[in-house]
Amino acid sequence: MIPIECTAVLIGYFLGSIPFGVLVSKRAGVDIYSIGSGNPGATNVLREIGKPAGYLVFTLDFLKGLISTTWFLFPFFSFSGNLSLGLLGLPAAVLGHTYPLFANFRGGKGVATAMGGLLGVMPECLLIGLVCWVVIFYSTKYVAIASIGFGLSLPVCALFGYWSDFGDTTKGAKLLLAILVMSWIVWRHRSNLARLRDGTENRFHQEKNSSN
Repeated sequence: MIPIECTAVLIGYFLGSIPFGVLVSKRAGVDIYSIGSGNPGATNVLREIGKPAGYLVFTLDFLKGLISTTWFLFPFFSFSGNLSLGLLGLPAAVLGHTYPLFANFRGGKGVATAMGGLLGVMPECLLIGLVCWVVIFYSTKYVAIASIGFGLSLPVCALFGYWSDFGDTTKGAKLLLAILVMSWIVWRHRSNLARLRDGTENRFHQEKNSSN
C-alpha cells in the first residue's frame, strides 16, 4: 500500500501537471509556446490571447495548488485534517506546473499554483504576499519584480509566525516550505532578472512580449 505522504506528493504533481495554459490557448486556436514569451503561464496567455483567457488560466492554475493542499479535508477521507499532507502537496504541485508530465515538461513559473497552495496551508502568508505583489506591480509595472517580491515576503511572514506562540506544531515545516517556494520563484525568474539588469525587460503595459 502506498504511504499517504507519497499519495499527497503524487496527487500534487499530477494536478500541477495539467497544462491549463496550453489547453485554453489551444481552444482559442493558439500555440502558446510559439507566441510572446513562449511561456504557458497566465500572464503570457493574457497578453497574447486576452484577459478572459488569461484570468481563466490564472484561476485554474490557482485551483491546482489549492486542491493539492486541501483534497484530504473532504469528508470522505478518513485522514482529514492532516496539514502535513498539504505541506507536501504544495511543492509537488508547483513542480508539476513547472515541469508538467502532460506537456513534455514545458511549464510555467509556478506563481499562481503556489498562491493557491498557500491559501490551503499558509493563508496569512498568502495575504501579505498578495499585498506585496499588488504594491510592487502597480509601482513598477513589472510582473517579474512583483512575483519575486511576493516570493521574498513568504519567509519573512513565516518566520514571524514561527516565533509567535500560536500553538502550531508545523511552524518549522511552514518556514522551510516558504523558503523553498521563495527560492523556486526567484530561480524561475532568473532570466527576467538578467533582462532587468540589461534594461530589456518589458513592463506590463508596453509590448506583448512578456517573460512571465
